[in-house]
Amino acid sequence: MNEQIELTQSEAAVQPTANHKQTGFWATLREAVAGSHQDFTEGSIGRAIFLLSVPMVLEMAMESLFGIVNIFWVGKLGKDQAAAVGITESLLTIVFTVAMGLSMGTTAMVARRTGEKDSDGAARVAEQSILLGILVSIPIALAGVIFQRQLFAAMNAEAAVIAAGSGYITVIFGANVVIMLIFLINAIFRGAGDAAIAMRALWIGNIVNLVLDPCLIFGWGPFPELGVMGSAIATTIGRGLAVVYQLSRLSGGHSRVPLKFSRLFKPDFALMGTLLKISVGGMFQMLIATSAWMVLMSLVGKFGSAAQAGYTFALRIIVVTILPAWGMSNAAATLVGQNLGAQKPERAEKSVWLTCHINAIFMAGVTILYTVFPEYLIRIFTQDETVIPFGVDALRCIGYGYIFYGYGMVLSASFNGAGDTYTPTMINLVCFWLLQMPLAYWLAMKTGLGASGVFLAVTIAESILAIIAIVIFKRGKWKEQKV
Repeated sequence: MNEQIELTQSEAAVQPTANHKQTGFWATLREAVAGSHQDFTEGSIGRAIFLLSVPMVLEMAMESLFGIVNIFWVGKLGKDQAAAVGITESLLTIVFTVAMGLSMGTTAMVARRTGEKDSDGAARVAEQSILLGILVSIPIALAGVIFQRQLFAAMNAEAAVIAAGSGYITVIFGANVVIMLIFLINAIFRGAGDAAIAMRALWIGNIVNLVLDPCLIFGWGPFPELGVMGSAIATTIGRGLAVVYQLSRLSGGHSRVPLKFSRLFKPDFALMGTLLKISVGGMFQMLIATSAWMVLMSLVGKFGSAAQAGYTFALRIIVVTILPAWGMSNAAATLVGQNLGAQKPERAEKSVWLTCHINAIFMAGVTILYTVFPEYLIRIFTQDETVIPFGVDALRCIGYGYIFYGYGMVLSASFNGAGDTYTPTMINLVCFWLLQMPLAYWLAMKTGLGASGVFLAVTIAESILAIIAIVIFKRGKWKEQKV
């Protein structure tokens, strides 16, 4: 413990190394946002976390902003439209599951090759990852478009919600390839340490979405009034332009991963098999977590569309406030992968613990925010008095476990960064399927707590997940993972 305290104190200061000169906070912040080529296997761990975390936090913020902007404007159309977006986003976790699973394998392998100073090997991983993303997006698009009504019905959506969300789900699922590619290409940038490029891609996408969203929803100016479907079209156009930018940076010599488009559609089955071996674990890991969230949304639906709308608004706020935690978790994954590639496992471990402690402090602050100002936060999105109590309850209950979330998120990402997707998958299986879902049903339906029981089950399961992850991480088996 004393060693960890000394590490935290020593890493708080920015130390000069052979790779960079002494800089102040604002200069380092500008460098993090602008991007620079750093060797993250050398020098100050605290500085490395900062340089990686800042653009990763902003990247996550931009991705979440798609949903925030959508629900802000759609919420003005009514609770049925808001519930339709919330349910579609819950169903869309299927796409996120696959994309994030592939991203885990991609980041781990690109980071490992980068740590080994094998840039061409990193590029080959990137090419196979992009190809896989394109291929798997096709059946997802067909399933989402053809079986949309059945999917809504499975989420206990009311008839008015299904009618409102038909166009939205068709566009979002039909063009899911842009979501897939944004995740995968940004995973390539993150693994290589080019987090600033990933951040800028989502800036472009969100600027476009910010402009087009209200125009297409309400028919402002020369644009047609498309209602909730207009939000889906605006989001898809924004994400599509972000992908165009990503590909231009990969091909323009600006990235550390020199991707060759001449090899992009030429499968390397051996490499693809290795990538899939890691990624399948990541996909199943995310499937366990996201399917649990889908079940929870369905369970909340038993208490009406107002409960689902309130839960949807709360989730949007939750996503925004844990963005720094996600950013730091991704930074830890990159540092683990690169330092293991450079044969520096002890530096990798120190990076993880320092990130965990910083994350826990931040999350404690968010808990206070949710406890004191929950109604104010929910009212940003809606003034519907039937919806607000559910949103307030969700924020308070889920916020109670935020310090535990801080540790759990970083440790899970660190296992993945080492290429060990099996361990967090099994932890998720126990905590979400064997504990969270049965507990949520029992608390909601058998104790009289109603929707509050669902929210409390989230806190309990996530807290236990963090404790298990800490115990397993300390054993150190992840240091021996080969990718």
